[in-house]
Amino acid sequence: MLITNGTLITFGTTPRVIHSGAVYYEGDTILDVGSTAELILRYPHAEKLDAAGKIVMPSLICGHTHFYGAFARGMAIPGEAPSNFPEILEKLWWKIDRVLTLEDCTYSALVCLVDAIRHGTTTLIDHHASPNAIEGSLDAIAEAVEQAGVRASLCYEVTDRHGVAGARAGITENVRFVRQLRQNPHPRLGASFGMHASMTLSDETLATCVAEARALGVGLHLHVAEDMADQRDCLKKHNMRVVERLEKFGVLGPQTIAVHCVHVDGYERETLRATRTHVTHQPRSNMNNAVGVADVTDMLHRGINVALGNDGFSNNMFSEMHVAYLVHKLHARDPRAMPADQVMRMAFANNAQLARLFWDKPLGALEPGALADIILLDYYPFTPLTDGNFSWHIVFGMDGSQVTHTICGGQLLMRDRQLLTLDEAAITARARELAKGVWRRVMEI
Repeated sequence: MLITNGTLITFGTTPRVIHSGAVYYEGDTILDVGSTAELILRYPHAEKLDAAGKIVMPSLICGHTHFYGAFARGMAIPGEAPSNFPEILEKLWWKIDRVLTLEDCTYSALVCLVDAIRHGTTTLIDHHASPNAIEGSLDAIAEAVEQAGVRASLCYEVTDRHGVAGARAGITENVRFVRQLRQNPHPRLGASFGMHASMTLSDETLATCVAEARALGVGLHLHVAEDMADQRDCLKKHNMRVVERLEKFGVLGPQTIAVHCVHVDGYERETLRATRTHVTHQPRSNMNNAVGVADVTDMLHRGINVALGNDGFSNNMFSEMHVAYLVHKLHARDPRAMPADQVMRMAFANNAQLARLFWDKPLGALEPGALADIILLDYYPFTPLTDGNFSWHIVFGMDGSQVTHTICGGQLLMRDRQLLTLDEAAITARARELAKGVWRRVMEI
């Protein structure tokens, strides 16, 4: 496929803007990038997609999400509104996850993937929980991912909240899914080993998870100091801080994803750097839960790979970029904080580095050898768009609602805003019925 007549924003090793640019790919891989005139001469017989002046750029990556939370949208929680993060967990998320069936898991994933394709997000790293439907839950989500045609890494959230049997079942599901994927590899599926957080994991469960993950050769994916409650719990029970405890048990390392890291001190951030642990930042979720603002600037300065996720918010990752750009300025009371190019580094280069844990070829770039994950946007700038200012155009002018075409691994998933792999109307109708059941069962707890 040869995409012609686009305004390319390449990202990658040498980010640049190519006006009247073109991208040529075969199968799932980009082979050539340049001007439309040059590439038409090189590939005269290629099937063509005329971008007609649209923006052409790499599709977006989400470094951490929760498909299982989709049915919370619009649900009213009875009683007093939660006043802190532990209450949010107890009154909302730890009720919803308990009532999910395998079909709920499939459809909560499908509605998220419709949203992702519509907004140009084609790679997602998910963290799942359904304590009364654990066995086969990752297969249920994988089925949705395969149907959608996107790329996703999956894991199950191990926790001791449901006793020894519940923790063992979560561990078993992670191990089963990783082994299954090893035996039957899928080019768009990856896997890690999921855990909830220090505050819901005993020493025994932590040690078992680490041992199983090491035996499988996969990394761990867990929430780290999202709220001060995690730190308080760790200090009270173990007389140490969260990152110190995780390092002691061998959780941290170059394959591990530490989510949030809002309440980590300088020593802990240095430990994350030294162990080459990946961190993901979810500003919309942190604001919504009122847990605070992570010191992302310091982590980036130290050389920690801080990527951008959404924690189950909408899969319009443009919105996550916009919020990341703004919240750090407000928090620091400094308009120089978190410039747009730093946000882009998290969203593209750092997320691409994170994705390399699961996929061999580069993502997040329009360059030869990268996976053909591409989006087109109907954004027509009324000021100059250059190599030096495209980050600010993205922050101030672009949004996922402008995406017209979404391509993942060379496959068109959306053309002219029409979904090609998913029946949105049918998915929405069934999800609406399933959500009623979820809401009813939550109210009965």
